[in-house]
Amino acid sequence: MSNNTPPAIQLVGLRKSFGVGEHEVAAVASVDLSIGEGEFFSLLGPSGSGKTTVLRMIAGFETPTAGAILLQGRDVTGLAPFDRDVNTVFQDYALFPHMTVLQNVEYGLKVKKVTKAERRTRANEMLESVRLGSFGHRKPNQLSGGQRQRVALARALVNRPKVLLLDEPLGALDAKLREEMQVELKEIQRDVGITFVFVTHDQGEALSMSNRIAVFNHGRIEQVGTPREIYDKPETAFVAGFVGTSNVLSAALSKELMGAEAVHSIRPERIRVVHETASDGEITVTGVVSDLQYLGAESRIRVDLPGGEHILASVPSDGLVGVAMGGPIRLAWSRFAAYTVEETTTSEGGNQ
Repeated sequence: MSNNTPPAIQLVGLRKSFGVGEHEVAAVASVDLSIGEGEFFSLLGPSGSGKTTVLRMIAGFETPTAGAILLQGRDVTGLAPFDRDVNTVFQDYALFPHMTVLQNVEYGLKVKKVTKAERRTRANEMLESVRLGSFGHRKPNQLSGGQRQRVALARALVNRPKVLLLDEPLGALDAKLREEMQVELKEIQRDVGITFVFVTHDQGEALSMSNRIAVFNHGRIEQVGTPREIYDKPETAFVAGFVGTSNVLSAALSKELMGAEAVHSIRPERIRVVHETASDGEITVTGVVSDLQYLGAESRIRVDLPGGEHILASVPSDGLVGVAMGGPIRLAWSRFAAYTVEETTTSEGGNQ
């Protein structure tokens, strides 16, 4: 995206409140966000964090209490959904059961009075794009969950929107199919080249598919970054704890171990069991094994520390010689593996 090209989506001071007076709850609290052309951008957060409300405001299904929504530099805050160049794919797909797959994909073009020949051509092309070229004659109930999901994508994309909004579209699929669809969805996004905004509470989905991620908590954005930035360098205790598994060390423990009185985050896989001597520059701590989970090639150890805190370590299972439940253990990590994070403090409630 050049410096002169406006972002695909720009949110300015976006706010959404429900209720009045003392019963007012801010579902979205003053969000500022820019999403570039052609990005696969995820809104990630737990239920009640505000991510779905933001998506619905971009789509036009919810009206902001305050702020503005710009699509490619155009203010669409007050426009109806059909006047915005966006389409939305929902978790339940909302396919018409009495129509064939091809008729479902053609439907939006038919409403727009596109000629029969053109809509048939465009619908078939889009079915080819989602790898369902030979399924046009089938009914939705003759398809698998993953196939129905791709039909819903084709129906949304055939209108050639500037932005596609996806509201937890993989949530109804089983774990294996969900993983397969993550790969396919990213491939489809690369093929069509338009901006995808993907809402999910699943950290793995967001990390595996996104160019960038906005992590939501209580109606606010805690951090925006690439998957690697979000995982390796969380900026707040909430991000460290929500995205993957992380140890959040209190300021007091950090000062005792590392000489820095600030909350720190360290991933379990960055910690090792010390059987002999720690390396120069490593931080070490001794505790008692309170839980030991064998997970195949790796094992997860919970270690209780003298001050009442605990640390999780993910280590190779073949390195657990001498480690036993209730026994002493010594852990070590590089001082560069621990990152300072802000303690998360939020006072406003949220809505999914």
